[in-house]
Amino acid sequence: MARCYVSGKTSQFGRSHTHHRGVAGGRWKKRAQKTQRVFKPNLQAISIMEGGRVKKVKIATDVIKRVKKDLREGRKPVVQLAYLSEDLKKIVASRKSQMSASA
Repeated sequence: MARCYVSGKTSQFGRSHTHHRGVAGGRWKKRAQKTQRVFKPNLQAISIMEGGRVKKVKIATDVIKRVKKDLREGRKPVVQLAYLSEDLKKIVASRKSQMSASA
């Protein structure tokens, strides 16, 4: 079963429920079906740094968004991404230069 490396999110089971609007012939003649279904987390394969080594793991997209937001706001992220996009590299570099200038 797929599992997020950081948050531990896995598949959840529930019911899909369709709604019949304006059904002719009464309320209970064509009742909406409730069938079992699986809700899967949106997992993405991504490379992270762990113990000085690059490791490829599956992480939920909400965790990836949290990490990127933490980097933008200057906080320590939950996991360290191995590869950053160009805009995040610029933000991290500017934060480091601000920290060294203030110290």
